Amino acid sequence: MTSRWEWVWMQFTRRLWVRAALISLLAVVAVGLAGLFRERIPDDFAAMIGAGSVDDILSILASSMLAVTTFSLTTMVSAYGAATSQVTPRATRLLREDTTTQNVLATFIGSFLFALLGIVALATELYGEQGRVTLFVFTIGVIVLIVVTLLRWIQHLSAFGRVDDTTRRVEEAASEALANWVEAPCLGARLLADPDDIPENATALFDARIGYVQHIDVGVLQDWAEAHSGEIYVVAVPGSYVEPSRPVAWITGDDTDDGAGLLLDAFVVDNGRSFYQDPRFGLSVLAEIASRALSPAVNDPATAIDVIGRAVRALAACADFDGRPGDEVPCPRVHVPTLDVGDFFNDVFAPIARDGASLVEVHMRLLKALAMLARMGANFREPAMRLARLSRAHAEAALALDEDKTLLRRLAAEVGEEGVERGMRGSERG
Repeated sequence: MTSRWEWVWMQFTRRLWVRAALISLLAVVAVGLAGLFRERIPDDFAAMIGAGSVDDILSILASSMLAVTTFSLTTMVSAYGAATSQVTPRATRLLREDTTTQNVLATFIGSFLFALLGIVALATELYGEQGRVTLFVFTIGVIVLIVVTLLRWIQHLSAFGRVDDTTRRVEEAASEALANWVEAPCLGARLLADPDDIPENATALFDARIGYVQHIDVGVLQDWAEAHSGEIYVVAVPGSYVEPSRPVAWITGDDTDDGAGLLLDAFVVDNGRSFYQDPRFGLSVLAEIASRALSPAVNDPATAIDVIGRAVRALAACADFDGRPGDEVPCPRVHVPTLDVGDFFNDVFAPIARDGASLVEVHMRLLKALAMLARMGANFREPAMRLARLSRAHAEAALALDEDKTLLRRLAAEVGEEGVERGMRGSERG
């Protein structure tokens, strides 16, 4: 359960300019410290280590870091464009939050600022010969940092923004969100199993904002409910699209009009969906990648097959999980609906079955994946069987050869109850 401020801080620290500003501040501090330590340097030490050359080194450093920073920014923008056109625009957020890229650019910008400030300080004769020694030592340290960063950047660029790399990031985001859902299926609150369980005397809480719910601070809702001896029934979970005519929650208690603004602040609403508390979004983005790969313009069924495998790995985190919280929850006065595993299957597999209808190899891999998931957990069997029927229907409507249809019928039968039992017995003997 993450509070609103933790959420805001997490989103704030993932921005590129934050790291760049921090490293730039360290560069300013380093230049300032070079002047403070000058009294501790012996008079003849500057000539011994060649500190007089620091002017030329800083000039080279400033010009080269400006060029490297410009090149890195161009490369980063190109990677974003490639991900947008070849994968999906929804995945570029993960690229923008890549810590390696942010640290590399921040290091280059900070090094440029350090060199520039060092040149200015030397030109104004703030240091003297002893101060040059300290600045020289700091410059050597910056050069070492730049070399290490460049080597790391070269390695990172070999995959950054490519289809495999971007798909891997989406899979990791979806897997993390599913793991968070298993840990707290109702965000730390009690289960709202049926909207009919909401009391008739409950007051609707409307939000004037229009957009997607990205995060809910259930702790704030619990504090309000305790203070007003009431209960809160959330109906707009993360990933829901809200608008002024649709309530986000229903509340009961003393003076339900008090603190409505505080309750609404617990809901983070923005233009797009977020991966963190919304596992369905990650699965939908995986499906988008597969659908783009299956489009006639791209015609890359291997990527769609790869996405199917990644979806199986992501969904494995919630095998045999019924979506219900434990008996003890941190926020017992708040009630939140849980997610339906069947929706997970619809989000990621239904678009692939539709867009790959005429490709027998895609349906073969999809049906085998559904059979695997059906064997993993009892909660997967019904949605797996339903998606197997859907896949078979799409394939039979698009395929021309009876041999292909017969093969897919046999694979679809493996997703049924008898097929799952045979598969489980076979794996036990193996």
